[in-house]
Amino acid sequence: MSGSVSNTVPAITSSLSQLQALNGLFAIYKKQGPTSADVLNVLKEALLKEAGVKNPNPRKRKNQSLKMGHGGTLDSAASGVLVVGVGNGTKMLSTMLTGSKKYVAVGEFGKATDTLDATGSVTLEKGFEHITRLDVEEKLKAFTGDIMQVPPLYSALKKDGQRLSVLLKKGHKVDAKPARPVTVYSLTLQEFKPPLFTLDIECGGGFYVRSLVDDLGKALSSCAHVKELVRTKQGPFTLEEHALHEEQWTLEHVLRSLKTCSEGDPEEDHPKPKKVVT
Repeated sequence: MSGSVSNTVPAITSSLSQLQALNGLFAIYKKQGPTSADVLNVLKEALLKEAGVKNPNPRKRKNQSLKMGHGGTLDSAASGVLVVGVGNGTKMLSTMLTGSKKYVAVGEFGKATDTLDATGSVTLEKGFEHITRLDVEEKLKAFTGDIMQVPPLYSALKKDGQRLSVLLKKGHKVDAKPARPVTVYSLTLQEFKPPLFTLDIECGGGFYVRSLVDDLGKALSSCAHVKELVRTKQGPFTLEEHALHEEQWTLEHVLRSLKTCSEGDPEEDHPKPKKVVT
Protein backbone atom coordinates (compact mmCIF):
# COMPACT_ATOMS: atom_id res chain seq x y z
CA MET A 1 0.00 0.00 0.00
CA SER A 2 2.83 2.40 0.85
CA GLY A 3 5.96 3.43 -0.99
CA SER A 4 6.96 5.60 -3.90
CA VAL A 5 5.38 5.06 -7.31
CA SER A 6 7.16 7.92 -9.03
CA ASN A 7 9.07 5.50 -11.27
CA THR A 8 5.93 3.86 -12.63
CA VAL A 9 3.41 6.72 -12.77
CA PRO A 10 4.37 9.57 -15.09
CA ALA A 11 3.77 13.18 -14.12
CA ILE A 12 0.22 14.16 -14.95
CA THR A 13 -0.68 17.51 -16.44
CA SER A 14 -4.32 17.91 -15.58
CA SER A 15 -6.59 19.01 -18.39
CA LEU A 16 -10.23 18.75 -19.28
CA SER A 17 -9.45 16.55 -22.29
CA GLN A 18 -7.64 14.04 -20.08
CA LEU A 19 -10.55 14.03 -17.65
CA GLN A 20 -13.10 13.52 -20.42
CA ALA A 21 -11.04 10.66 -21.83
CA LEU A 22 -11.52 8.60 -18.65
CA ASN A 23 -13.64 5.45 -19.05
CA GLY A 24 -14.09 3.04 -16.18
CA LEU A 25 -14.94 2.45 -12.54
CA PHE A 26 -13.30 3.50 -9.29
CA ALA A 27 -14.34 3.74 -5.65
CA ILE A 28 -14.50 6.69 -3.27
CA TYR A 29 -15.15 6.99 0.45
CA LYS A 30 -18.48 8.57 1.36
CA LYS A 31 -18.53 10.14 4.80
CA GLN A 32 -21.55 10.40 7.09
CA GLY A 33 -23.88 13.33 6.42
CA PRO A 34 -24.14 14.17 2.73
CA THR A 35 -26.24 12.19 0.26
CA SER A 36 -24.54 9.98 -2.31
CA ALA A 37 -25.55 12.50 -5.01
CA ASP A 38 -24.02 15.36 -3.01
CA VAL A 39 -20.76 13.45 -2.64
CA LEU A 40 -20.67 12.71 -6.37
CA ASN A 41 -21.18 16.42 -7.13
CA VAL A 42 -18.32 17.40 -4.81
CA LEU A 43 -16.10 14.86 -6.58
CA LYS A 44 -17.06 16.17 -10.03
CA GLU A 45 -16.53 19.76 -8.97
CA ALA A 46 -13.07 18.97 -7.55
CA LEU A 47 -11.98 17.19 -10.74
CA LEU A 48 -13.39 19.89 -13.03
CA LYS A 49 -11.71 22.66 -11.05
CA GLU A 50 -8.41 20.80 -11.19
CA ALA A 51 -8.86 20.52 -14.95
CA GLY A 52 -9.15 24.29 -15.20
CA VAL A 53 -12.92 24.64 -15.58
CA LYS A 54 -14.06 27.91 -14.03
CA ASN A 55 -17.23 27.87 -11.92
CA PRO A 56 -18.15 24.25 -12.73
CA ASN A 57 -21.76 23.19 -12.22
CA PRO A 58 -21.66 19.50 -11.27
CA ARG A 59 -25.47 19.35 -11.00
CA LYS A 60 -25.90 20.21 -14.67
CA ARG A 61 -27.86 17.45 -16.40
CA LYS A 62 -27.61 18.37 -20.09
CA ASN A 63 -24.41 18.87 -22.07
CA GLN A 64 -22.30 17.70 -19.16
CA SER A 65 -18.58 18.30 -19.50
CA LEU A 66 -17.96 15.18 -17.41
CA LYS A 67 -20.16 12.08 -17.54
CA MET A 68 -20.19 10.46 -14.11
CA GLY A 69 -22.56 8.44 -11.91
CA HIS A 70 -22.54 6.19 -8.84
CA GLY A 71 -23.49 2.54 -8.55
CA GLY A 72 -25.77 2.33 -5.54
CA THR A 73 -27.08 4.90 -3.05
CA LEU A 74 -25.70 5.00 0.47
CA ASP A 75 -28.01 6.58 3.05
CA SER A 76 -26.99 10.04 4.26
CA ALA A 77 -26.21 8.67 7.72
CA ALA A 78 -24.09 5.85 6.28
CA SER A 79 -20.45 5.88 5.23
CA GLY A 80 -18.16 3.66 3.20
CA VAL A 81 -17.56 2.50 -0.35
CA LEU A 82 -19.32 4.31 -3.18
CA VAL A 83 -18.48 3.02 -6.66
CA VAL A 84 -18.25 5.69 -9.34
CA GLY A 85 -18.49 5.25 -13.09
CA VAL A 86 -16.91 7.79 -15.43
CA GLY A 87 -17.39 8.02 -19.21
CA ASN A 88 -18.33 4.62 -20.63
CA GLY A 89 -17.87 3.22 -17.13
CA THR A 90 -21.35 4.52 -16.28
CA LYS A 91 -22.69 1.67 -18.44
CA MET A 92 -21.12 -0.81 -16.02
CA LEU A 93 -22.80 0.63 -12.93
CA SER A 94 -25.78 -1.71 -13.21
CA THR A 95 -23.50 -4.55 -12.14
CA MET A 96 -22.71 -2.59 -8.97
CA LEU A 97 -26.42 -2.20 -8.19
CA THR A 98 -27.11 -5.91 -8.52
CA GLY A 99 -23.78 -7.26 -7.25
CA SER A 100 -22.81 -8.25 -3.72
CA LYS A 101 -22.16 -5.73 -0.96
CA LYS A 102 -20.77 -5.99 2.56
CA TYR A 103 -21.79 -3.86 5.52
CA VAL A 104 -20.99 -3.47 9.20
CA ALA A 105 -24.07 -2.24 11.03
CA VAL A 106 -24.47 -1.14 14.64
CA GLY A 107 -28.06 -1.53 15.79
CA GLU A 108 -29.78 -0.39 18.96
CA PHE A 109 -32.54 -2.37 20.64
CA GLY A 110 -35.38 -0.68 22.50
CA LYS A 111 -36.14 2.20 20.13
CA ALA A 112 -37.81 2.30 16.71
CA THR A 113 -37.69 5.35 14.46
CA ASP A 114 -39.70 6.46 11.43
CA THR A 115 -36.61 6.29 9.18
CA LEU A 116 -35.38 3.04 10.78
CA ASP A 117 -32.08 4.75 11.60
CA ALA A 118 -30.71 7.32 14.06
CA THR A 119 -31.70 10.30 11.88
CA GLY A 120 -35.41 9.73 12.44
CA SER A 121 -37.88 10.45 15.21
CA VAL A 122 -38.50 7.79 17.83
CA THR A 123 -41.90 6.17 17.20
CA LEU A 124 -41.78 3.31 19.73
CA GLU A 125 -39.86 2.24 22.82
CA LYS A 126 -39.91 -1.32 24.16
CA GLY A 127 -37.95 -3.36 26.66
CA PHE A 128 -34.94 -5.35 25.45
CA GLU A 129 -33.57 -6.80 28.71
CA HIS A 130 -34.95 -10.25 27.82
CA ILE A 131 -32.81 -10.51 24.65
CA THR A 132 -29.70 -12.67 24.85
CA ARG A 133 -26.82 -13.15 22.42
CA LEU A 134 -28.09 -16.65 21.65
CA ASP A 135 -31.56 -15.24 20.91
CA VAL A 136 -30.09 -12.84 18.33
CA GLU A 137 -27.91 -15.48 16.70
CA GLU A 138 -30.86 -17.84 16.42
CA LYS A 139 -33.16 -15.21 14.88
CA LEU A 140 -30.51 -14.16 12.36
CA LYS A 141 -30.79 -17.59 10.73
CA ALA A 142 -34.28 -16.65 9.50
CA PHE A 143 -32.85 -13.61 7.70
CA THR A 144 -30.14 -15.54 5.82
CA GLY A 145 -30.47 -16.85 2.26
CA ASP A 146 -33.24 -15.90 -0.15
CA ILE A 147 -35.82 -13.94 1.84
CA MET A 148 -38.66 -11.48 1.31
CA GLN A 149 -38.11 -7.94 2.57
CA VAL A 150 -40.29 -4.82 2.76
CA PRO A 151 -38.22 -1.73 1.84
CA PRO A 152 -38.26 1.26 4.24
CA LEU A 153 -40.68 4.10 3.55
CA TYR A 154 -37.75 6.51 3.73
CA SER A 155 -35.75 5.24 0.79
CA ALA A 156 -34.43 6.04 -2.68
CA LEU A 157 -37.28 4.05 -4.23
CA LYS A 158 -39.61 6.18 -6.31
CA LYS A 159 -43.32 6.81 -6.76
CA ASP A 160 -44.46 8.83 -9.78
CA GLY A 161 -40.85 9.79 -10.44
CA GLN A 162 -40.15 11.13 -6.93
CA ARG A 163 -38.22 9.45 -4.14
CA LEU A 164 -40.39 8.13 -1.31
CA SER A 165 -38.19 9.94 1.23
CA VAL A 166 -38.77 13.27 -0.54
CA LEU A 167 -42.54 12.73 -0.69
CA LEU A 168 -42.66 11.91 3.03
CA LYS A 169 -40.67 15.01 3.94
CA LYS A 170 -43.17 17.07 1.92
CA GLY A 171 -45.99 15.63 4.01
CA HIS A 172 -47.43 13.31 1.36
CA LYS A 173 -48.96 9.99 2.37
CA VAL A 174 -46.85 7.11 1.12
CA ASP A 175 -47.90 3.48 1.10
CA ALA A 176 -45.36 0.82 1.90
CA LYS A 177 -43.86 -0.96 -1.09
CA PRO A 178 -44.68 -4.68 -1.26
CA ALA A 179 -42.17 -7.21 0.02
CA ARG A 180 -39.65 -8.24 -2.60
CA PRO A 181 -37.07 -11.02 -2.85
CA VAL A 182 -33.54 -10.24 -1.67
CA THR A 183 -30.52 -12.39 -0.92
CA VAL A 184 -28.37 -12.46 2.21
CA TYR A 185 -25.18 -14.43 1.65
CA SER A 186 -23.90 -14.19 5.21
CA LEU A 187 -25.11 -12.60 8.44
CA THR A 188 -23.21 -12.79 11.70
CA LEU A 189 -23.39 -11.13 15.10
CA GLN A 190 -19.99 -9.57 15.77
CA GLU A 191 -20.68 -7.85 19.08
CA PHE A 192 -23.51 -7.87 21.64
CA LYS A 193 -23.54 -5.15 24.28
CA PRO A 194 -27.23 -4.39 24.90
CA PRO A 195 -28.82 -2.19 23.81
CA LEU A 196 -26.15 -2.12 21.07
CA PHE A 197 -25.24 -4.96 18.72
CA THR A 198 -23.01 -5.18 15.66
CA LEU A 199 -23.81 -7.18 12.52
CA ASP A 200 -21.53 -8.21 9.67
CA ILE A 201 -23.62 -8.53 6.50
CA GLU A 202 -23.02 -9.67 2.93
CA CYS A 203 -26.03 -9.25 0.67
CA GLY A 204 -27.18 -8.85 -2.91
CA GLY A 205 -28.78 -5.89 -4.65
CA GLY A 206 -31.96 -4.25 -3.36
CA PHE A 207 -31.31 -5.24 0.26
CA TYR A 208 -31.91 -2.69 3.05
CA VAL A 209 -29.93 -3.05 6.28
CA ARG A 210 -32.40 -0.71 8.01
CA SER A 211 -35.27 -3.08 7.25
CA LEU A 212 -33.24 -6.04 8.52
CA VAL A 213 -32.53 -4.37 11.86
CA ASP A 214 -36.14 -3.24 12.22
CA ASP A 215 -37.42 -6.74 11.43
CA LEU A 216 -34.90 -8.30 13.82
CA GLY A 217 -36.11 -6.12 16.67
CA LYS A 218 -39.71 -7.13 16.03
CA ALA A 219 -38.76 -10.82 15.80
CA LEU A 220 -37.21 -10.55 19.26
CA SER A 221 -40.38 -9.02 20.77
CA SER A 222 -38.78 -5.59 20.97
CA CYS A 223 -37.81 -2.94 18.42
CA ALA A 224 -34.56 -1.65 16.96
CA HIS A 225 -33.00 0.85 14.58
CA VAL A 226 -29.66 1.31 12.82
CA LYS A 227 -27.30 3.52 14.82
CA GLU A 228 -24.29 3.31 12.47
CA LEU A 229 -23.78 1.81 9.02
CA VAL A 230 -20.59 1.34 7.00
CA ARG A 231 -20.40 -0.26 3.55
CA THR A 232 -17.08 -2.09 3.49
CA LYS A 233 -17.34 -3.67 0.03
CA GLN A 234 -19.28 -3.11 -3.19
CA GLY A 235 -18.66 -5.59 -5.98
CA PRO A 236 -14.87 -6.05 -6.13
CA PHE A 237 -14.15 -2.67 -4.47
CA THR A 238 -13.24 -2.69 -0.78
CA LEU A 239 -13.10 0.16 1.69
CA GLU A 240 -9.58 -0.68 2.85
CA GLU A 241 -7.89 -1.22 -0.52
CA HIS A 242 -9.75 0.83 -3.13
CA ALA A 243 -11.76 3.75 -1.74
CA LEU A 244 -10.31 7.20 -2.44
CA HIS A 245 -10.74 9.67 0.42
CA GLU A 246 -11.60 13.29 -0.30
CA GLU A 247 -8.00 14.49 -0.25
CA GLN A 248 -7.32 11.93 -3.01
CA TRP A 249 -10.04 13.19 -5.35
CA THR A 250 -7.55 14.22 -8.04
CA LEU A 251 -7.01 13.13 -11.62
CA GLU A 252 -3.75 11.44 -10.65
CA HIS A 253 -5.33 9.29 -7.94
CA VAL A 254 -8.33 8.43 -10.13
CA LEU A 255 -6.01 7.32 -12.94
CA ARG A 256 -4.05 5.14 -10.54
CA SER A 257 -7.13 3.36 -9.21
CA LEU A 258 -9.35 3.30 -12.32
CA LYS A 259 -10.65 -0.02 -13.63
CA THR A 260 -10.68 0.98 -17.30
CA CYS A 261 -13.13 0.03 -20.03
CA SER A 262 -13.59 1.03 -23.66
CA GLU A 263 -16.66 1.64 -25.79
CA GLY A 264 -16.71 -1.95 -26.96
CA ASP A 265 -16.09 -3.60 -23.61
CA PRO A 266 -18.78 -5.98 -22.38
CA GLU A 267 -20.15 -5.33 -18.93
CA GLU A 268 -18.11 -7.28 -16.40
CA ASP A 269 -19.58 -8.86 -13.31
CA HIS A 270 -16.21 -8.90 -11.59
CA PRO A 271 -13.90 -6.11 -12.77
CA LYS A 272 -10.50 -6.15 -11.09
CA PRO A 273 -9.84 -2.73 -9.56
CA LYS A 274 -6.38 -1.48 -8.76
CA LYS A 275 -5.42 -0.97 -5.14
CA VAL A 276 -5.07 2.62 -4.00
CA VAL A 277 -1.42 3.49 -3.61
CA THR A 278 -0.59 6.17 -1.04
